[in-house]
Order: sequence, then C-alpha cells, then structure tokens
Amino acid sequence: MCSGGGHPKKISGTELTTTDSSEGRSFHRMTMAEYKVEVATGDMKEAGTWDKVYVTLFGTAGQSERTELDNCGLDFNRGTTGTYTIKTSLSLGKLLLVKVEKDPFLVRKDDEWYCSKIVVTTPEGEVLLFPCYRWISRGELVELRGGRALKVFEDDHPLLVDHRRNELMQRKSFYQWKILAEGLPHINHFNDASELPAEVRISKKRESEVLNTEKMTGLELKIKGLLGSAEKWESIDDMKKIFWFKSTTMSEYVAEHWKEDDFYGFQFLNGVNPNVIKRCSELPRNFPVTEEMVKPFLEEGSSLQKEMAKGNIFLYDQKKMDGIPVRPYDGETLRASAGLCLFYVNPENKLMPIAIQLHQQPSEENPIFLPSDTETDWLLAKMFIKNADSMDHQAVHHLMNTHFLTEVYTVATLRCFPVIHPIYKLLFPHFRYTLNVNTNGRDSLFTPEGALSISSLGFNGMMELMRRSHSELTYSSLCLPDNISARGLESIPNFYYRDDGLKLWNIISRFALDTYCNCLFVIIYFFNQKRFAFTSFVGAIVENYYPSDSDVHKDTELQDWISEIFTHGFLGNKASGFPASFHTVKEVTKFITLVIFTSTAQHAAVNNGQFDYYSWPPNVSILLHKPPPTTKGQSSVKTILETLPNVGETVSVIAIARLLSEKYNDVVPFGTYPEERFDEPAPKQMIKEFQAELSFLTEEIAARNSQLEIPYTYLNPNQIENSITI
Repeated sequence: MCSGGGHPKKISGTELTTTDSSEGRSFHRMTMAEYKVEVATGDMKEAGTWDKVYVTLFGTAGQSERTELDNCGLDFNRGTTGTYTIKTSLSLGKLLLVKVEKDPFLVRKDDEWYCSKIVVTTPEGEVLLFPCYRWISRGELVELRGGRALKVFEDDHPLLVDHRRNELMQRKSFYQWKILAEGLPHINHFNDASELPAEVRISKKRESEVLNTEKMTGLELKIKGLLGSAEKWESIDDMKKIFWFKSTTMSEYVAEHWKEDDFYGFQFLNGVNPNVIKRCSELPRNFPVTEEMVKPFLEEGSSLQKEMAKGNIFLYDQKKMDGIPVRPYDGETLRASAGLCLFYVNPENKLMPIAIQLHQQPSEENPIFLPSDTETDWLLAKMFIKNADSMDHQAVHHLMNTHFLTEVYTVATLRCFPVIHPIYKLLFPHFRYTLNVNTNGRDSLFTPEGALSISSLGFNGMMELMRRSHSELTYSSLCLPDNISARGLESIPNFYYRDDGLKLWNIISRFALDTYCNCLFVIIYFFNQKRFAFTSFVGAIVENYYPSDSDVHKDTELQDWISEIFTHGFLGNKASGFPASFHTVKEVTKFITLVIFTSTAQHAAVNNGQFDYYSWPPNVSILLHKPPPTTKGQSSVKTILETLPNVGETVSVIAIARLLSEKYNDVVPFGTYPEERFDEPAPKQMIKEFQAELSFLTEEIAARNSQLEIPYTYLNPNQIENSITI
C-alpha cells in the first residue's frame, strides 16, 4: 500500500502573502508543521495487521487531521517499526493525546493488531513516548496518553481531565467484581477467559504451549495405562515408572530420601509450604507431650523445657482444619488429620520431627506417635500431617493467598487507575496473564468437578478451609519481615526461604531504621549479611511521585484503590490490620511491596517446586484413603499402599503438578520490564538499579547453592516470573 508517503490526503494550511520585487507580483506560500510518528508493532505471534490504521494528534493549540499511516509496501508487520509524517498548518502546541483507529482493508476476518508504542517527534524537536502495549480490534478507537506518569491532581488541561474521567468510568463498567463464595476474596466478573479483554488475555503462544503440555502428559499416562486406572499400587517402587522422561534433580532426591526425618523437617522450611511452623515456648494443652516421650531424641542431658527456652522447639498445628467435613468416597467418608507435629533443631542444625498427634483432642484412640515407633507407624503419622499440609498449601497459601489476592490487586488496579498513573505503570507488568489464569483455573481446578476436589477434604471442605483461613488472615502474616518475626523464625538455621525472601523484600522495598520498628531482627540480619540497603525499588519509585504525605492524601485514585482492595479482598475486616486508606508514603511503599512480592516471589515459592515434591506420592499427597491410625503396631507397607490414592488419582495430581511447574518459552523474568511504560529518566534509572540488585542476588544464591546438598532455587530471581502466569 502506498499513498504519498503517509501524508494526509487533505491538509488545511495557513496562507502567507509575499511580494516578489523582480516580478512585481505576489504569490501564496504554505507553511507547514511536521510531526514524525514512529509506530512499533509487537513481536508476538500474529501481532501484525493488514487493516488500515489512522492517527489523530491532539495538542493544546489544536488537532491534526485524521491521517492514514501508509508507506509503500506492507505496514505494521510483526516486530517492525514504521515511520510516518503528519503535517499540520501550525504547531499543535504541547502534545496531549494520540488517537489510534483501525479499519478493515479488505473484507476478511478481524485480525487484531498489537501496537507496542508510538513515538512522536514534534516540530520543536521534542521526542514524546505514547505507550500502548495492547491489542486493538477492528473499528476500535484508542486514545493514548504520553509516557510521563501523572497523578489525578496533576492533570491541568480540560481535555486530559475529561479523558481521565472517561477512562475510569469505562474501566469501572468493564471490570466488575463478583462474589465467588461467602467469606472469600471477590473475583473478576468474567465467566469465561474468552470474554476477557485483550490487554489481560494470555498469549496465543503460551496457550498453545500449555495445551501441548497437557496433551503430551495425558498421552504418556494413557499409553502406560495409568490414566483413569482404579488399581491400587502394588509397590512403592512402581511409582517411579509414572513418567519416563520428566524428572528433576530435586524430584529424584525426594524419591530417595522421603523417609528421612531430617528431610521431612527440611520441607517445612524450604519446601512448597514454608509459612506454617512457628517457635514453641509452651506446649498447647491439647498436645500432652511428656519429657519421657521425647528425651531420646534431644541432645544428651537436655530436656524439652530447656530446648524450648533455647528456642529450639517448633510447632506445626493444623487446628483450623478441625471439624471440617470431608467428602464421601465409594460409600464411605474420608478422613483428614487436623494434627500437630513437634519439631526440634538438633545440634547438627537439622529440624527433626519428634512427636505427632493426628487429631486436636488427645485420647486413647489419638496416640502421640514418636520416631521410636515402628517404621510404618511413624511414616503413616508423617504422611497424614503432610496430607493436611498439602491441602492447606494448595487451597490457602497457593490458591487464595497468591492467586486470588493478586486477582484482587489486579482488578482494583484496572478499575481505579488510568494507564497514566505511576502506580498503574509500576504494577501492571506484575499482573500479566493473572486474570486469564485464574478464570481458567476456577473451571479446571476449583469446582465440584475440578482437580482439587480429589483431595481428602473435597471441594466443599477446601472451600471451608479457605473461609476459615481468610477470616484469620492478617496484614502482618503476608508481609514477610513481620511474618518471620511473628513466628519466631529469625534465627532457625538453614531456612533459605527466609534468607532469600527477606533479601528480595529488601530489594523490592526499602529498609529504613524506622520503617519496620517491630522487625529489628531484619535490620540486624542484613547488617550481619553486609547487605543492608536504605533505599530500593518501590521506595524510590513511590517517593519520586509522592514526595510528601500530603501527596498521598490528595491522590483520590490511590485512596479509591486501597479502599476497593480492603472491601473486596479483605472483606472490610478491620481486625485484619489491612489498610483501608493511606496516610503516609511509608504505608504506600509497604503495601505496594507486598503486592509485588506476592505476585512474584511468594508465588514462585509456593508454586515452582510442586512437581519436585508432589511427584512422589509417599512424600506428599492431597488424598489419603484410609483413616489416620488410632493405635500403634498395626501397620505395614501394605497399609501405606492402601492409604495412598489409587493409580489414576495419583497420576492426575502429578500431571497437574507437572503442568504448574513447567518452564514455558514466553516467560518474563522477575524485574524485566519489556514494555516501556515510564518515559521519565528517574524511574528508568531506578529500574536499572533494581535489575542490578536482582542480578547480584542471583549470583549470591548460586554461590550458596553450590555448597548445599539440597539447593534452594525457588527464590533465585532468575527462576521467578514477573507475574502469576500459570
């Protein structure tokens, strides 16, 4: 296509009259202002378009004609940038908006176009970025603001004020809240992922990869005759044949060491659910462990009281699961263990289980199991604790506390901030694919027929577990420094989730001496590590746009945002400690740090190791068939095999773990911002410094892991995605 190098077909000019002295006659001369317009098309699959694209420029002194962007040859090919010229009679003044329209070139099916950005060079030489980074459909009109971030009280031109107001009205009508179930965070109102707008949909490439992984996994299991099989496992070793080609170094280690007590304890620190144990200074009354019971497992000459006083005793207590109804199975009712497990850090700095009670109320039929019991009794007791822990992990710490809460942050951001707002620019890259993943996941995983309904609790039980957990959720429990301090885990050795997580939190946020007054241990920790930073990414970004607390008060969009999150995410629960409004810059910094940490690092910690740990059913299974043992000395290996799920149930759960832990090709690593949303030098420099800190931490973690028998990789920045995409 070609029509005059992209010039508008009709130009309104200003006529100037001059006199030619040699000819003695006057002539008319047209003076024009030229704008160079560079249009970048994305490089993802099917990003280009054959359709006609039109641009109109709006400035403080007027607007240009609606101009078709048309160079000789094909325009708007995938991964290309086209340069065009728009002429106006005079300068448009300060450029405010760029309007983009797409109309059909031929009678053919709509081909959406992914416009990355438009860069305009004015006649005065000013270069202005207009970020787009979205799909544009046929007949759609998109108005782009400049790249400079502005808060609501900084828009001073009537056109921009109206544009901002209209944009938010459209967003709030388009993105709405829906109640999933009473007592749970609210969700987006779209019933199917196909209804989602293009700006939040998953890429066709990722969708294809996920479907291919599902297909190949199912094919392998079907060929082996495992998928759908109701047969019981004949031996433990038979489970090693589930996948021919899929294994990891960690999954192989788990299969070899699952029986070992020190590895069992290791998983409560560095497995997929590292947020549950806490220091125990006094035994619960319903857990009557005696000195005589555990003395053989403590340091010689020591006692339980002495070890508690030294901070070496830790407790796992699943009391919130007590009384939750479980699902029926083949005419019987399954059982879940709302149990307790006591751990001891021994002189070798290993966390060891030393006592297990499988129900909350002690009785003769609820004995306390010990490492000195028969091997299968002790293994069964540990398996039932891990069964309860796995359901807590999947329903609460993974699904609700990362996926569902990040969905709340995403919907509130889309509803309350225009794209020009600095917080929108900062957070939106951390919400990539999340709405699509959650909307799909609720259908495939979390329905009465979904995959998680296969658990011992079943769908209704898992929902009740989530309700109970959410009612008890506190702000401090989600903020890692506060969480570690509250659980008394400041000094427990070999806790790599804590070590790496706190460093990441520090890099994301900012640690000033008065920011977290209740977390002095964090300050001491980073001084000891020689990694203490007073300024970092979110703190620098927030302070750049909010120099004072009064700026926080004045930003009504920011206040609407946190109010919606408090109402729809935390259901207005004032006792939770979650903010309903912001008063200071520090409060904004802390909450945004939580949002970014949750959607990146915390999700990686609870998601990325699922295949590593769940691929070996004796180590952890969300479904157990037989009830928890009520007596000692009656179990055998046969009992364990009868307790584990059957072949078909086993491979279904492992297939999901494989899908969720898979590495996909369109991953955006943590701290990577391929979309140029900020136009100012300051935030661009802050992003570079953030990336440098993450790179330093990557090297630091790699060096440490090279010295470990069991490397902890889940919080290595190069293993973390920039958002929840699976």
